[in-house]
Amino acid sequence: AFQENEIKFLTAEIERLKNFGCLGVSPSLEGLRDENAKLKYRLNFLQKSLQEERTKTAKSMININSCLQEIFGAAIQAAYPDLENPPLVVTPSQQPKFGDYQCNSAMGITQILLKTKEQKVSPREIAEKISKNIPANECIEKVEIAGPGFINVHLRKDFVSKQLSSLLMNGVQPPAVGKRKKVVVDFSSPNIAKEMHVGHLRSTIIGESMCRLFEFAGYDVLRLNHLGDWGTQFGMLIAHLQDKFPDYLTVSPPIGDLQAFYKESKRRFDTEEEFKKRAYQCVVLLQSKNPDFIKAWELICDVSRKEFQKIYNCLDITLIERGESFYHEMMKDIVKEFEDKGFVQVDEGRKIVFVPGFPVPLTIMKSDGGYTYDTSDLAALKHRLCEEKADILIYVVDSGQSVHLQTVFAAGQMIGWYDPKVTRVAHAAFGVVLGEDKKKFKTRSGDTVRLIDLLEEGLKRAMDKLKDKERDKVLTAEELKAAQTSVAFGCIKYADLSHNRLNDYVFSFDKMLDDRGNTAAYLLYAFTRIRAIARLANIDEQMLRKAAREEVLILDHEKEWKLGKCILRFPEILQKILEDLLLHTLCDYLYELATTFTEFYDNCYCVEKDRQSGQIVKVNMWRLLLCEATATIMAKGFDILGIKPVQRM
Repeated sequence: AFQENEIKFLTAEIERLKNFGCLGVSPSLEGLRDENAKLKYRLNFLQKSLQEERTKTAKSMININSCLQEIFGAAIQAAYPDLENPPLVVTPSQQPKFGDYQCNSAMGITQILLKTKEQKVSPREIAEKISKNIPANECIEKVEIAGPGFINVHLRKDFVSKQLSSLLMNGVQPPAVGKRKKVVVDFSSPNIAKEMHVGHLRSTIIGESMCRLFEFAGYDVLRLNHLGDWGTQFGMLIAHLQDKFPDYLTVSPPIGDLQAFYKESKRRFDTEEEFKKRAYQCVVLLQSKNPDFIKAWELICDVSRKEFQKIYNCLDITLIERGESFYHEMMKDIVKEFEDKGFVQVDEGRKIVFVPGFPVPLTIMKSDGGYTYDTSDLAALKHRLCEEKADILIYVVDSGQSVHLQTVFAAGQMIGWYDPKVTRVAHAAFGVVLGEDKKKFKTRSGDTVRLIDLLEEGLKRAMDKLKDKERDKVLTAEELKAAQTSVAFGCIKYADLSHNRLNDYVFSFDKMLDDRGNTAAYLLYAFTRIRAIARLANIDEQMLRKAAREEVLILDHEKEWKLGKCILRFPEILQKILEDLLLHTLCDYLYELATTFTEFYDNCYCVEKDRQSGQIVKVNMWRLLLCEATATIMAKGFDILGIKPVQRM
């Protein structure tokens, strides 16, 4: 709408300048020509971008729930124009006898009329009035009023068929989101000199999937890895490096096991007083940017980076590193800003900031003049808001950090860095990973489980499972390897993402590799089966594309109708996740889609064969198109979850 208005204005402005030129009013003909050229350029740009936006919108999948909300919103407005913000509740129906969707607003409106106007009107009467005011639209076949005032909505079959054809011709296009907003996602964030363990698994998997979802929806996404790459622990690491590899400046030190190196330096720090003093001196020299100590720090960071990257490569994770050291130079300005605005109190030499509503203050400077995690997190928050200009900022960090992060966010709001009504700053918290004994996931010796060991165990178990199913006898070596990787890493990711992230979850290889129930193993197998249906009927992609343009998708059988509607719920599922950041909703939907497809496939012949010869006698192309639409949605769902399906499994 804004672009259309600007086009009208620019067109009128060009006409005005033409008139001025004819009348000789313009003081400079060159100036007039320049201005005219600029306006024409802007007009052409806007017309082109508007056309692109319209083309994109025409190809986008329609969010049927949102369409129905607009329709019923207009109906309620027409029926009750005096009501401010009336309740608008539209949900998919749970049973076919209640239609395809339900509008359940009448009960809420009854309560509002009783409270604000002292009018006692039955919900059924309100539902009837709403139904009479439904505007003309392309998606509703009929509505029925049931029970106390539920409005049951039946969709038009030609509308659903048309949307499925559009999906098949255009692919899975995201619903239009309006202005392209910038999203910054902080996830993974391991510590340098410590190996990634199972605790980093959730942040890494959940954060990657969130980024993929926002990218698919058309947002500008910045994926940040807030590495723990600065702080007092580097003093003891550098001191130990100097002792163990004195020629580290000229010969790259062969640090094979950084975890062991860290433990050795920590033991010395705790037991050797001289070493401890030297470690503190190393911190001072590092923070004063002494070149030799910066080199030692970089060496240690590089060893860690290489180990982290092995895991990121396995799990197909993409990140931009921006650790605590990136914000170090900004911290003194953060302290000064809080001081200048009168928020700082001094407590036993520490500089602290109390934030209204939070009992524990933020410590922004220690008594020795050093900075803290609080200072670092405040600096990161400000940079992301004020320099990166984030519209949405998401921290994928465990629930244990909830109070700390909420305090930091509130401090940023208090000092005026952002307005929560304009900028969304969210903590996407998650619970811990438990072992099968329902306690924190540990090794038998009680150590934290190394993430690389977990991934290797997953690969081994996936191969065992495939061999148990004798897949090694029918797949080539290359296909078997691809299936192993797909199953192993897909199952680990899906086991995490299919649980509500707010809850703890039990890590069990046996459950996640089970090919029955809501698991990646089941979904990956279902997907390869669906993709094989057309292939076994000798129907290639080109034939399917031609059929999508020419065939009408018949949805007469109840299972065809159920599957068609389920496929088209994909945009509303994604919209819900964009709002609440709960990815298990997508997993639940994919499982529902796979089971709905199985019902369809068991009841509706896609390919009919002669019972004696096994020869294909008939191909029901509209049903093959339903198979293709299902597989297309599943493939995009897998992509968002970071799961790679295979053609043969």
